[in-house]
Amino acid sequence: MKQIMLCCLLMLPAMGPAVMAAEPSAQQPAAPIAWSSLTPAQQQVLSQFESRWDQLPPHRQFALSRGAERWGSMDEAQKARAQERFQRWRGLSEQRRALVRERWAEFQKLPPEEQARLREDFREFRRLSEPRRAELRRQWQQKSPEERQQMLRELREQQRQRQSR
Repeated sequence: MKQIMLCCLLMLPAMGPAVMAAEPSAQQPAAPIAWSSLTPAQQQVLSQFESRWDQLPPHRQFALSRGAERWGSMDEAQKARAQERFQRWRGLSEQRRALVRERWAEFQKLPPEEQARLREDFREFRRLSEPRRAELRRQWQQKSPEERQQMLRELREQQRQRQSR
């Protein structure tokens, strides 16, 4: 259970499970984080890392400490959702995980306003009925990259028209 909980810590960011722990970002420290500087709650969650904490790269220490902090602030429902997401991640093939990591890296390179737009598009997609989502997935898979871009433009225009009514 503790391993699952710990791995969930790294799975929380939307669209980027495990990538945040895999690649350092500009906000992560270059210097190692001392085990003694972690809160008791973080140390408890990360206890399986204590003996090798000093061997972990600073960006990994940072990601784990942030994850432990997030885990401590979650309610039980949030923890259950995080565990479920982690189980889905573990069920993916290595090839699929690599694709997700690649897409997450591309997403991270987008300007913040484009990231926000994509997140909203995804929320809108999730609000659709399951049959409608399945139909859109089927249509998407049958299209070329150019046709996919056109389809996205049309869907955004339809959404704008609905919102302006």
